[in-house]
Amino acid sequence: MDSRLPSDLRDGVRDTLPLLLGIVPFALVAGVAGVEAGLTPLQTVGLSVVVFAGASQLAAIELLGDDAALGVVVLTVVVINLRMLMYSASIAPYFRHLSTRVRAGCAYVLTDQAYALALARYAGDGADADLDADGGTRRPYYYLGVAVTLWVVWQAGTVTGVVFGAAVPESWQLGFAVPLVFLALLVPAVSDGASLVAAVTGAGVAVLGAGLPFNAGLILGAVVGVGGGLLAERRGLTDRGSGAEEGHR
Repeated sequence: MDSRLPSDLRDGVRDTLPLLLGIVPFALVAGVAGVEAGLTPLQTVGLSVVVFAGASQLAAIELLGDDAALGVVVLTVVVINLRMLMYSASIAPYFRHLSTRVRAGCAYVLTDQAYALALARYAGDGADADLDADGGTRRPYYYLGVAVTLWVVWQAGTVTGVVFGAAVPESWQLGFAVPLVFLALLVPAVSDGASLVAAVTGAGVAVLGAGLPFNAGLILGAVVGVGGGLLAERRGLTDRGSGAEEGHR
């Protein structure tokens, strides 16, 4: 990699490479699904560029393919992406010295993977959110190394899925990539009793509601999962030990 690039940027790109094993087939699925749902190649690629959010992008494609009302499509995408509000609030202190325009660009490429890797990196730097202003680690470069790499690979994968989707054998079962990517992010995030309760209740309700129309089971699972996590947190299940202890009762 070009050594003239900032080291934090190169670190971000390097740390993203293992995730691409799941991202590439995920993006291929998004491209294939768009064409199979009746969208034109241009509409599929345009949706990928504008929305740029794997799970909600696939949900929107499915709903558009089912001729769902536009309001339902938009509401579903908004609900699935509500977590980005929490991500933004959490990561904002590390970008507060940047201009509004740059922060808006950073927000556009925010994903689960970029958030998780950036927070893990920043946590290793300590709690000082003003490290950039003091001339230390250039945190935005690391974030952009991760986020822009994911954006480029995602768009390239979607275009590839649109162009060559019809030639992909059904036996390849590319759909496995979607749950695989999210499981890789979910498992490390279940770090205490409250997050365990949120994951289990949300997943359980989503599975039980899989047959509900308009993907309502997914939305219901998200709401119940958040509610369960908050309730568990109020009961003090905020450390792994108490969560495990509670789980054996």
